[in-house]
Amino acid sequence: MLTDARIRKLKPKAAPYKVSDRDGLYLLVQPSGARWWRFDYRFHGKRKTISLGVYPDVLLADARARLGEERKRLAGGFDPAVVRRAEKAKHDAETRHTFSAIATNWLETHKPKLADATVTKIRWLFDAYLFPQIGNRPIASIEPTDLLAALRRIEARGRIETAHRTKQIAGQVWRFAIATGVPDVKRDLTADLDGALRPVVKTHHAAVTDPQAIGALLRAIEGFRGSFVVWQALRLAPLVFVRPGELRKAEWAEIDLDAAMWRIPSARMKTRQEHKVPLSTQSVTLLRELLPLTGRGRFVFPSNRTSARPMSDNTLNAGLRRLGYGHHEMTSHGFRTMASTRLNEMGWKPDLIERQLAHVEKDKIRATYNKAEYLSERGQMMQAWADHLDALRAHKPALVAAS
Repeated sequence: MLTDARIRKLKPKAAPYKVSDRDGLYLLVQPSGARWWRFDYRFHGKRKTISLGVYPDVLLADARARLGEERKRLAGGFDPAVVRRAEKAKHDAETRHTFSAIATNWLETHKPKLADATVTKIRWLFDAYLFPQIGNRPIASIEPTDLLAALRRIEARGRIETAHRTKQIAGQVWRFAIATGVPDVKRDLTADLDGALRPVVKTHHAAVTDPQAIGALLRAIEGFRGSFVVWQALRLAPLVFVRPGELRKAEWAEIDLDAAMWRIPSARMKTRQEHKVPLSTQSVTLLRELLPLTGRGRFVFPSNRTSARPMSDNTLNAGLRRLGYGHHEMTSHGFRTMASTRLNEMGWKPDLIERQLAHVEKDKIRATYNKAEYLSERGQMMQAWADHLDALRAHKPALVAAS
């Protein structure tokens, strides 16, 4: 029989050799000096061998304990090699079907139709909230209470809307698991959590919509004392009323000043569809003023640190704060609300306004048939809107009505 002292004295030879212990247990000493524990046994008359580990990771006492477990399986009529293969297959399946693995697969599958900002946000939700709590668990083993516990952690930070959004994303992962045939996943367990989270209190982006207040805001912007690039972005924001991310990431290659048209590619749109923005004469003039400064680079509004990146997502809001507008009064997103409110009041067709805002048609049947661009009419509306803003800025609140 082997002893620890004898094992330590074993020397490698030119060819592998065995040193027996007992009951079929032995060390296989390799020419490299590696020492592998092996167990030889017979099952239904056939000679078989399984590994019990590598010395010194598995010491003599540990190897004998493992030998005892395998001999118990033999005594019970089970082939240790078959049992091991089944356990490995189960482990591999569980590893392949963890929540993090399924969630990652789901995101990669859907990424082509999601905006880059959406993909980043979802990855952050996974990494910050779900993966640390349930990521390594087989998705089939997760109970509603396990997911609720992870969501409660988000609630505890006061991020109620984020908790609801995370629950929604988790539901999509479970439905993806069902659709792709993950074993033992039969239903979307997030349905069990309906009503379990604190309700979201809806808030709207702060916006100035009163004509006189709009004029005051525009005059304040004209008096902005800061970066010329930021100033031009603040001046352009009310004229085009695109989403803040679409504005700050604008690229010169997307803009045709001669044709007075800005084409935002689908990859940068929330709707994943190209969006055309007819440019008023005021917008074109503003961009031509900016062209000598940033026109040689990629971005219309580059970061003040490097032209290789666009300005940060908080720059416009910070500019509004410098002008004295608190976050409860006006935000960069509020320019969209401003335009939508006033254009509706001015009598422009809702379809034109919604199309210019690049809103998704909620009525799917209507969306199927309503593919019109309305470019000519939208061009008229954008010019009328720019003229209206000029009038408000000049203390002339006369309504520029739709033609």
